[in-house]
Amino acid sequence: MRGLEQKKDIDVTITGRAPDETLNKLKAYIALTKPRIIELLLVTTLPAMFLAKNGVPSIGLMIGTILGGTMAAGGANAANMVVDRDIDKLMERTKERPLVRGVISPMSAAVFAFLLEVTAFASLWIIANLLAAVLALAGAFFYLFVYTLWLKRSSSQNIVIGGAAGAVPVLVGWAAVTNSLSWSAVVMFGIVFFWTPPHFWALALRYRDDYKTAKVPMLPVVSSYNTTALQMLIYTVILWACSLSLILVGSMGLVYIVVSVAAGAIFVWQAWGLYRHAAWTSPMKVFHWSITYLTLLFVAIALDVVVRYR
Repeated sequence: MRGLEQKKDIDVTITGRAPDETLNKLKAYIALTKPRIIELLLVTTLPAMFLAKNGVPSIGLMIGTILGGTMAAGGANAANMVVDRDIDKLMERTKERPLVRGVISPMSAAVFAFLLEVTAFASLWIIANLLAAVLALAGAFFYLFVYTLWLKRSSSQNIVIGGAAGAVPVLVGWAAVTNSLSWSAVVMFGIVFFWTPPHFWALALRYRDDYKTAKVPMLPVVSSYNTTALQMLIYTVILWACSLSLILVGSMGLVYIVVSVAAGAIFVWQAWGLYRHAAWTSPMKVFHWSITYLTLLFVAIALDVVVRYR
């Protein structure tokens, strides 16, 4: 025990802080980037690159685009936490975030976010091209200024319009391969765009009281349960139609056709169940299926390309 204490004392002397404190600080910075959200965004990036290439892109380009996209999204998420720290402390779901607990100062988080964005822009420009870099930075700016600073606290349509930022990684992936955009990229952008409302409103239904306490006008706060569920159903039907349109626009094959039809039908059925039979399903079931749906759909895009062009 004495040896361990002496080692800890030596570590503190050398680094200026205890190892546990350093590790906690590192975890806090990682938490600022909202890794689970980034995972979901990147699920859409690689399949878009496969479809843009009509094959498998180079390993270096894929890794570079993923890293650049991760930093761009992480920087936007960190900036979001800086702005939202006042409401985060009021909500059960977010009260353990680093800025609320005081693990990281707002200034340090803001600098961290800025550095991530600069690094993301530079790396995407060098590894991919300027269009991909500009799109990634535009997505981050849209998320911060349009959604976080403007719409989130002022409009019940905040997640509808602001959700466009979450669809940008599709465009980044496509542009990284082709240095251009196409209708296939636009349709995939639309898929993520129309997926966002039913996905997020399901979570907002579960945490309605949180948003009400924080005075954030999410749709479930300002409208009834049935109105929210109906809006979710409408967007889910539009999402399904949009996903099916990629069959024609992107010349998709059997793998994608089967997955898009089946997974979309399940999503619509889940949304219908939430609207007509609340006892049969729950908002969190719809929320979790929405994540599964998006993952299955975009994995199917990549697999379809591999099968057709191997």
